[in-house]
Amino acid sequence: MRSYELMTIHRPELSEDEIRALLSGMETFLGEQGATVKTTDLWGKRRFSYEINHMNEGYYSVIAFDGDPKLIDEIDRVLSIADEVIRHKVVRPGG
Repeated sequence: MRSYELMTIHRPELSEDEIRALLSGMETFLGEQGATVKTTDLWGKRRFSYEINHMNEGYYSVIAFDGDPKLIDEIDRVLSIADEVIRHKVVRPGG
């Protein structure tokens, strides 16, 4: 298992409760795939440095987890088709 951080930017029209529910669903998804969630951090609504899809702000969040490298492709697939997610990125901390 390797350590990863998943950063997501959610649509600005969602409420914080909806964002927390989406993050909880992602934690559940990761757990079902055999990953271990270490921390979940909601940064709140932030302004973008440039416009993305005609939006100027969004909710940022970071989920730190340990998981199999094969899981990353599935995360990319799921988040790419999620309407609530503007952007996402999975990184290996310190790597």
